[in-house]
Amino acid sequence: MIIFATKPACLKIGTQTEFIDMFSFFKKKEPEKLFYSTDMHCHIVPGIDDGAPTPQAGADLVEAQQRWGIRRIIATPHVTADTFENTPETIAPALAVLKEELSARGIDMPIIHSAEYRIDDYTMDEFNRGVVMPMPDDYLLVENPFIQEPVNLDRTIFDLKVKGHNLVLAHPERYCYYHLNLPRYSQLRNAGLKFQVNLLSLAGHYGKEQKRVAEWMIENKMVDFLGSDLHRPQHVVAIDRYLQSRDYKRHRAALESRLLNDRLDF
Repeated sequence: MIIFATKPACLKIGTQTEFIDMFSFFKKKEPEKLFYSTDMHCHIVPGIDDGAPTPQAGADLVEAQQRWGIRRIIATPHVTADTFENTPETIAPALAVLKEELSARGIDMPIIHSAEYRIDDYTMDEFNRGVVMPMPDDYLLVENPFIQEPVNLDRTIFDLKVKGHNLVLAHPERYCYYHLNLPRYSQLRNAGLKFQVNLLSLAGHYGKEQKRVAEWMIENKMVDFLGSDLHRPQHVVAIDRYLQSRDYKRHRAALESRLLNDRLDF
């Protein structure tokens, strides 16, 4: 009789040492594919924000997206005062380096870039100067600070819409100051915002409360886009696990007829 220890057993096989535990006898379940093929929120462009630090790390993230069924990517590096003051001049060369790494790996993936704009004085100054990197159909992915809602947010939404932009609020389920004020979500949608929810929120990666609010948004038909918001390998592991879950099947059934990701034209 073989008794498995709590730690993997170390076995000598020829000249190699291999670690085998009881779980290696079972074939890993492959994640299901996503039900859409366009990721419109991720941080794969190397070295310019808190996402992929190198071209190799960025390409690894793209390989994971490809495995999930993603066939087109809109990269969205942060644009934030003081920390990540990105412009077309910083993003385009870094994206070109990533594409070189992908080409070396034989990966042919259409990738364009926009940005994830923090609503702050720096971003508004950039918009006023005409430095804007929209997605197709003039969508702009914007994010709130995590501490509190920006001052005069409703006025900002109005001003940007007057300029012809279609605004998408990134991961609204993550702003804890809205969790005890759910009617505010309806007010923001009525003001003209669309909502992009993170796969990582639905996976429970950020916590139970973020997942609860994300599911509440699905139930109330407030989710227009999904995004991976990929930054690092830990996010890949969390989404892999999510795509094997019953939660994913339930969320897919509720969202697949209304999601806008694949309607972005590029």
